[in-house]
Amino acid sequence: MAWSREETIGREEMRRIQLGKWQKMLSYVYAKNPVYRKKLDDAGVKPGEIRSLDDVRRLPFTAKAEIRDYYPFGLFTAPQKDIVEFHATSGTTGKMVVVGYTRNDVELWTEVMARACTGAGITKNDIVQNIYGYGLFTGGLGTHYGAIRVGASVIPISGGNTQKQIMLMQDFGSTVVTSTPSFLMRLHEVGVQMGVDFKKLKLRIGLLGAEPWSESMRQSIDERFGIKACDMYGLSEMIGPGVSFECHEMRNGLHVNEDYFYPEIIHPDTGEVLPYGEEGELVITNFANEGQPLMRYRTRDISRLTVDPCACGRTLVKMQRVTGRTDDMLIIRGVNFFPSQIESIIMKRWGVSPHYMVVVDRPGAMDEVEVKIEVNDEFMKKAAADVLAGSESDILSDVTTAKQKKANLKRDIKDIIGITVQVTLVAPGTIPRSEGKAKRVDDRRPKVG
Repeated sequence: MAWSREETIGREEMRRIQLGKWQKMLSYVYAKNPVYRKKLDDAGVKPGEIRSLDDVRRLPFTAKAEIRDYYPFGLFTAPQKDIVEFHATSGTTGKMVVVGYTRNDVELWTEVMARACTGAGITKNDIVQNIYGYGLFTGGLGTHYGAIRVGASVIPISGGNTQKQIMLMQDFGSTVVTSTPSFLMRLHEVGVQMGVDFKKLKLRIGLLGAEPWSESMRQSIDERFGIKACDMYGLSEMIGPGVSFECHEMRNGLHVNEDYFYPEIIHPDTGEVLPYGEEGELVITNFANEGQPLMRYRTRDISRLTVDPCACGRTLVKMQRVTGRTDDMLIIRGVNFFPSQIESIIMKRWGVSPHYMVVVDRPGAMDEVEVKIEVNDEFMKKAAADVLAGSESDILSDVTTAKQKKANLKRDIKDIIGITVQVTLVAPGTIPRSEGKAKRVDDRRPKVG
């Protein structure tokens, strides 16, 4: 069941809504912000000249660097007296990206997050344990607003405090958990050490996102927690979480709230708009925002769009799971790959955990890649027990199994991704854990320039 009528209105009416919002937004930013006025003038486009959605292709893109160039408020289109909330990115890869919300923007955010919560199956009868971080990060408050709008009870615990998280799940009877997938796996790891069987808790739904994750990871989370995990997508520049979401009925793509966020897929090198079904870089315009609308914003996320109606009844365009980012993409000896591809491979092998790190270095003329993968507790306990028992045959068997496991993983990575890597198996707990987005790459190559 959809939260709002706009989710099921069909393509023709949706396109009329989108064209109207494009025209209104362009007139708005042209009048309110000199940066946008210059961009449109330089492109030779006046707001009144956009008469169809095909005309949108004439408009210039917006890059993250431009937001940083005009840090902190240079791209705002509403005066400070109308801004009621600020959020920002962490700034770990450069200057922070700051976003300002008017009261109407917060209402919009609440609306799209209510859709996402409803899509995942959350109702007023649920207790939502919200692990997304509160503060400048958008994940915590966005999810909080949406869950309250649908009538659920929210535990605003934010990230970290793994043992306390588990205690609350047990004592409060949480039925929904919202988190990054990697941190949820960390919770499971700690819970198992505490003797907790998550399947015996009341948890039934996971609303997960904020980092790329694979279908194999979803299956593992479903199985370990006894829940139905749904994907959610957003980015701070647009509004935060709520740009798109999966429905719990199908879980085969994320419905884009396209009456608020206009999606396109482009070729990352040429900027050419690609047809539905083709993979490329996701471009989004948040044409309903008042505080900071962004015109054709290049997200750097890799996905594709489809328009087939969903069995859940929604007619919104779907974006497929983000497989990586153009700026996270590693190019190794001429082969492009995304670290998230490693996850899909290791999740299919017994004896290893989903915790891994890709180390890239260039000791000589060629790039070399090492993939460090943790073995799981079961494998480690058996090996340790065999050593303590002093059974040489069992120890030799463990060594042979480990060698075979490394060979299989190396072969799988070569077959599927096309690069030769060194696979190193490490003990459980060796790979650093994150309380937010997981760090998967340690690129030690010399910087160029």
